[in-house]
Amino acid sequence: MTLISQRFLPVAILCACLALWCSATPSQAASEVPLSYQQAKKALKDADPERRTQGMSRLLQLGNAPDARWVYPLLGDKDPSVREVALGTVWQLWGRSGDADVDRLYQQGLDAMNAQELAEAQDIFSKIIAKRPQFAEGWNKRATVYYMTGQYERSMKDCEEVLKRIPQHFGALVGYSQMLAQQGRPERALELMERAVKVNPFVANADFMMEELRQQIENKRKNSA
Repeated sequence: MTLISQRFLPVAILCACLALWCSATPSQAASEVPLSYQQAKKALKDADPERRTQGMSRLLQLGNAPDARWVYPLLGDKDPSVREVALGTVWQLWGRSGDADVDRLYQQGLDAMNAQELAEAQDIFSKIIAKRPQFAEGWNKRATVYYMTGQYERSMKDCEEVLKRIPQHFGALVGYSQMLAQQGRPERALELMERAVKVNPFVANADFMMEELRQQIENKRKNSA
């Protein structure tokens, strides 16, 4: 989910990620045998940052949404460039349903969102949900559209559906947390933010947001005393 909160600074979540490339030169890439699926997964744990990046690039070629779980640990990688690639890789994998027709429809929904054609985008993502309800990112993008059109209760319900399918979805966790905070529910909001940071330790402005939530909780405690 992508949100711009009035209470918090914007959250840097990449919805339309750039294509990811191996860091090898063209001549090197041409001479190397592509990694298999298992080799790509193994490369994600390699000591060499370049090798970890190559593993993600290959996994992106071979994988679908469930494969994002192999990349989660790299969201906290000590190498900033690896973390950046990991973030893009996770979002791109989440956006793959495993069904070519659904993926084409999903891209149409993204295009409609980018063009601010929100009624059309909502309709497209609703069709995706009806066709493939297990595809979490269909719910996530509709949650975003609902938020953008002021349908906050519906947005939160769709966030719940996302988290049923991908409990580690830090985008939905952060977006849901922001809406709960706006509704004066800081305890639950903080819980979700803490879950998001466990998956992605570098969620933008997370420390600021959690401190704000803790202050809200403290103020509620004092006012009720």
